[in-house]
Formats: sequence, C-alpha cells, structure tokens
Amino acid sequence: MRPSRSSRPVPLDDTDPFRPTRAHPVRVRSRSIEADAHFDPHRHPWAQLAYCASGIVQVSTAATDGGSGEVTYIVPPSRAVWIAPGALHSVHVLETAEFRTLYIDASATPAGWTECRALVVSPLLRELIPALDEPGLARARKALLTALVLDELQAAPAQPLGVPLPPTQTGDKRLRALCEAVLRAPAQRATLAQWAADVGASERTMARLFRDQLGTSYQPWRQQAVLAHALPLLARGTPVSEVAAASGYASDSAFTAMFKSAMGQPPSRFQGKTSG
Repeated sequence: MRPSRSSRPVPLDDTDPFRPTRAHPVRVRSRSIEADAHFDPHRHPWAQLAYCASGIVQVSTAATDGGSGEVTYIVPPSRAVWIAPGALHSVHVLETAEFRTLYIDASATPAGWTECRALVVSPLLRELIPALDEPGLARARKALLTALVLDELQAAPAQPLGVPLPPTQTGDKRLRALCEAVLRAPAQRATLAQWAADVGASERTMARLFRDQLGTSYQPWRQQAVLAHALPLLARGTPVSEVAAASGYASDSAFTAMFKSAMGQPPSRFQGKTSG
C-alpha cells in the first residue's frame, strides 16, 4: 500500500496564499493531479481536510503524539480524511483526482480532534467546498460559508477506513511482515495462526501484538485491509462479483453484507464513482 517506484512526487510548493489564520480559518486549494503522483511526508501547524471531487487518493498519517505508528486511508469522493495539526502525512494519487485541500486554522479545530480520521462527506459539504473556492467572494459570504463548512465537519460521521500499520523502526518486525503479507494478498483467507506460522510466531503472540501495537484484533484489521483493496476496484467500475472474488469472498452476497455493514451502503453505490 505504498507508492510505486515510478510514482512522481508533487512539489510541496508555496502554501503561503493558502495559509489559514484566525481571521480566515478555512482556505481551499484546488488541484488536478494525475494518477501515481504523490506528496512526500510532511507536516504543518494547521489542520487539513483531504478530499477529492473525483478520483481516489491514499492518505498515510503518523501519530501526532510523537509516536511512529501509521494509518493508511483509501479515500473515494464520498469520504475525506481529517489530518490533525502537526500530524506527519503523505498522499498518493491512485486514480487521477480533482484534489481539494481544506487548510483549517488550529483555532478552528473541533474540540478533541487531535487524531486523524476518515469522514463521510455530506451532499452539503460537497457543494460548500467549491462555493468557498470561488474567486472574489464578498467578506460576509465567505464568513457564512466558512461557518457552514466548519459546522458540517463537526457533524460529519467518522468512517472506519483506516488500515493501521506498526511503526517501521520500533514496531515488531513479525507483525509488520504479517500485515504487509495480508495487504499483498487480500484474497487469501488464511487464519491468524497460518499467517503467524509464516512469520515464525505463535497465534497467541500475534494476537497480543495486534492488540498492543494496533489497538485491534486480526479480523477487524483484515476487514479494513479488504475494504482498502476493494474501494479502488469498485471506483474503476469493476463488477461486484469480481471485487468479491478478489477480496477472498466465495459469494457476492457475503461480500455485500460485510461491505454494507462497514460502509453503511452496498458496494454498488461506490461502483464507478470516481467522480463526485
């Protein structure tokens, strides 16, 4: 789930015109970015909402508390990722994207939003973002739109799209190897005991490592990995039956039930949706 070697870096160029302030707490930056481009890991003192009007991006974030844990999000147009102030993050474009970045002053950060999270983008928020990006907005209108954007963000339900990974340097190497093996082969429905044997550990040890280092158990973690694999396929228009098979499900109905339980909508709602 990392950028390929041929991935093209996007320069982290002049952000000053988009720097949020207390007087202007929300700034919108719009860019068209081709597939396989990426932004190298970086951080800034303000918050950010990573959203695509079309296309799909992968957002990888690190802990904001000085830790080195990682979480990777696959973001279709119906979702966005809130990046907390100071969080190290990178972006990899999986499908050519109309990328919309909202820079949000730390003073406007909702209370308790100190960690990154995936959010559901409401129809209203989807319309507010381009409205706030219009040139020549009157001051009063900009203030009203800004207030609405911040209100919609606070009301947006969180969506469990993140796939946590153990720290590269300080995490257990066996856990890291197991996670990467699952991500490379999401259709393989091996048990935790089978994966553990492959990395030279016991099932009990790996279960403890999942709990201690990732804060979850193996099955919920694997489900997140499957969703991260399935979303880009669906957005490209791949038939649900093929996505189900590629995700290790013997039937469309079982895959659809899992997907709907996790995402709140059937996979058909995400099919071919690389545009807003």
